[in-house]
Formats: sequence, structure tokens, C-alpha cells
Amino acid sequence: MAVPQRYDIITTKVLLECLRKYEMKDKIVISVITGAVLDLAFGDPALVCHPVRAIGKLTEKSEYCLRRVFPETKKGERAAGAVMTAAVAAVSTAVPAAVLHISGKANRSAALAAEAFMCFRMLAAKSLRDESMTVCSALRKGDVSEARRAVSMIVGRDTDALDEKGITKAAVETVAENTSDGVVAPLFYMMIAGAPGGFFYKAVNTMDSMVGYENDRYRYFGTCSARLDDIVNFIPARLTAVCMTAAAYITGADAENAVYIYKRDRGKHASPNSGQTESVMAGALDIELAGDAVYFGKVHKKKRSAILSEKSSLMI
Repeated sequence: MAVPQRYDIITTKVLLECLRKYEMKDKIVISVITGAVLDLAFGDPALVCHPVRAIGKLTEKSEYCLRRVFPETKKGERAAGAVMTAAVAAVSTAVPAAVLHISGKANRSAALAAEAFMCFRMLAAKSLRDESMTVCSALRKGDVSEARRAVSMIVGRDTDALDEKGITKAAVETVAENTSDGVVAPLFYMMIAGAPGGFFYKAVNTMDSMVGYENDRYRYFGTCSARLDDIVNFIPARLTAVCMTAAAYITGADAENAVYIYKRDRGKHASPNSGQTESVMAGALDIELAGDAVYFGKVHKKKRSAILSEKSSLMI
């Protein structure tokens, strides 16, 4: 008996949809890999405006407008922060998605190139290495002032009073944290949803870095951004910890201690995610990380990720 024509049509549509999804996934993989290679080769070109700066400007403008609308109360500030978080994340995701959709209709190759470039701008592997090695070079030369200036470019804490040990600790901590925030997490979300996924992640991460503070100004306003950042970083932070442990074995660092300190201290950090990578780093390098830090002139008490042995070299 002949199969009804409508079933042929349905089957064809299903096959085409499957092919479209596979093609889209292949396009994402190619774009992400190309973007990663471009990042390793070129880092952050100074002459090219970074999308994160645009997200930062949008966050500033949104905060300014919403503070004028919502009351200056605990509930009002939390509501304003939630609206800002939703709006900035939505716009930051929708804009690249729209650009890729429009360019895809015009020319598939152009859309692939555009997505690869977007993925490139979402990653910070080379710039993180370059900036941290600038701190390292200054410390090796004994130029504490230059090292202090260099580390101020990659950390959020106050650096004016840091000595050599404090500068080194700050640099190691930011490398540990930003290996997840600037490399693994963007890759994770881009592999799931392409460049728009990377933009979504960067929007959340940027908002948290701007308003996710426990000070008088942002204690309530930044609640939503900080909680969402904790959620989106949950899996990437743990993936990064695994990768760092593997890297410790490969490079000859103290891998066994990395595993030991990770199991013992990962929950001691104020951040449920930063503790994952910093504990591995502390164990692998046989150093002590975390502890108190000064932000905006105020000391923030933090638990330390202690070392197992008596080794205490803090040089990168």
C-alpha cells in the first residue's frame, strides 16, 4: 500500500530540520574554534572596541535610569537590580543573535565570519596571560611600583598598599578566577548557543563585576546580578578546576596537593565558584591564597585556602 503523501512531507520536514540542526551545530563549532585561535594569536587588539565595554555602558545607563524610577528601599533596589539584570542580559543576547540572523539570510559565509569574530571577542586567554606576565616581569626586576600598577589593571581590589607578596597573591588569584570567567565559561556557553550564548554570559559576568558588591551602594541593587553570576558559573568553575588539576599533572606542579586542597578548601571561599579554581591553584603551587582584601577602601574578611606543605614561594 502506498504511504500517504502527507507522511512523506512530514518525514522530509523532520529530516530537513535534523540536517539544519546538525549544520547549525557544525557552524557553532567552527566559529568557536576559529574565535579561540584568533584570541590566542591576537589577544585584545587595542584599536578594536570590545563588546564588554558596550555592555558596561549599557549597565551604567540602566542603573542610572532605574534608580530614578524605583524607590530607595531594600525591595525597591532589589527590584531595580532585577530589571536591570534581565534587560541588559536580554539586549546583550538579542543584538548578536539579530546580527547573525540577518547576515545569515544575506550570506552564510559572512554569518560564519561574523560569528567567529564575535566568539573571538568573548575570549581573553592571551590577554590574561600577557597582563599577568607583565606583573611577573616587573616583580622579577624588583620594580614593585610597576608591578602594583600592572596588577591594578587586572584586579578589582585596592592595590596602592600591596607589597610584593600581596601583588603576587592578587595576580595568582585573578588568573585562577579569570581562567574560568574569561576562557572556560565563555567557551562553555558558546558551544551551547554560539556567539549569543557567549554574549549572554559576558553580560551576566560584567554586571556582577560592576554591581555585585556587598557595599552600601550595591548591597541590594546587585543581588540579582550576583546570584545569576553564581548560577551561570557553577558548571564552568568546576570544569576549570578539573582542567587545572590535569594541567598540574602535565606541567609537573604539585598535582596531588592540588587535589587535596581542592577537596579540603573549595567550600571555604566566600564565592561558591572562585573557591573551586583558587583552591586547586593554591594546592598546585603550594601557596596560600584568599584571605582579607581591600575594596573601595574597605577591608573584606575572607577565609584563606591554606597550603599543605611548608613551601611558601609566591613568585608566579
